[in-house]
Amino acid sequence: MQKSKVKSGTKTREEATSHMAPGSGCERAAVGPSRPSSPSAVFRFALCILTFAFCILSGTAAPGPAAAPAPVVTPRQSAVDIVNRANALYNKGEFAKALILYRKAEARGADLGTISFNIGNCLYRMNKLPEAAAAFKKTERLTDGKYLPALFNLAAVLFRLEQYGESIAAYRRALGQDPDNGSAWLYLADAYGRTKDYVGALQALEKARALDPEDLSVVYQMAEAHAAMKEYPAAIALVREAYARKPTEIDFVFYVGDLYRSEGDLEGAAGAYREGLALREKDPETLYKLADVLAQDKKPFLAMEYLQKALLFKPDFTDAAVFLGNLAFDAKWWDRAETAYLQALKGGNKEGLEGLRNLAYEYHQQGRNDRAGQVLGSAVPLRPNDKALATEVEQYRALEKEKKPAAAP
Repeated sequence: MQKSKVKSGTKTREEATSHMAPGSGCERAAVGPSRPSSPSAVFRFALCILTFAFCILSGTAAPGPAAAPAPVVTPRQSAVDIVNRANALYNKGEFAKALILYRKAEARGADLGTISFNIGNCLYRMNKLPEAAAAFKKTERLTDGKYLPALFNLAAVLFRLEQYGESIAAYRRALGQDPDNGSAWLYLADAYGRTKDYVGALQALEKARALDPEDLSVVYQMAEAHAAMKEYPAAIALVREAYARKPTEIDFVFYVGDLYRSEGDLEGAAGAYREGLALREKDPETLYKLADVLAQDKKPFLAMEYLQKALLFKPDFTDAAVFLGNLAFDAKWWDRAETAYLQALKGGNKEGLEGLRNLAYEYHQQGRNDRAGQVLGSAVPLRPNDKALATEVEQYRALEKEKKPAAAP
């Protein structure tokens, strides 16, 4: 029997700093299919589309397109009629059918800029992103880059394709014509962040902040950019500023703790976590973080207190149970370690079983095979089909029997 290679001692969870969605308000909307009033008409647009998770450009959509003039009865339908039919199909979600008609209208002489934009929308809806990008590029070319919805849609599709450099360039072209679009500055910042150009991200965020100084989520994102560059004091100052302006957002205080923790300032992190917990006591995740900081600061018994609180508020928090078991194991608090590991195992965390194996091995090293068998045996009802576990328990029991002298005849 060997000691299991479970992570013992202080366990830290890998916690990425939380990320707020850019902009709490709605942004300017990209537009949907356009329809001409005649084969050579200028654009008229309706229907908001391209609601990407990373990019929802909002605002007031253009009013629905007016009905096209009654077609002249001819053997061949006009391009206007075909576009109207295509728009109706698009609005019903029949994008493949709409695409066929848009292409047919293109062949009948419909405005190419209008049709390529509508084709791009259909292709996006059909998740054909490279083809959608090509269609939006065609619209940009045909309209000399003056039709902004096509530019914004192109930037968004390129982002989805993870072509961040081209997405940045498209956003830049669009913002050159629409510099007051705060949402677009936020998405540009996100694209810069994906390329790890945090200076570019900060510059874009500064533009967004100047347009909407009351949007605290922008301040938060600026803090994240500073943190990515390991400029923790600047990040902490920004988050403190946001919290001072909106003291009901206790998550700001917890984020300050995360920043101090990333910087390696354990005392500062513990202070910020305690500050937040004084306002929101029943927060198991933050209690876990505080315990982790205290454990790193060589204060294991204080850490165990906070883990017990976390488990009180969230009994199925199995990571906290394993962490508590590891701290108790290192402190040679065997009974507390056993209880914590068993709680983790009951919650379905296999590390609880590895902890019990380590504990059983420790008892074996002390010559207490009976106790080793008891500890590991407590896991058997929770793992009835684990033959290896049953074998280990029997081995410990057999070793205990060998110690006992044979009875006199």
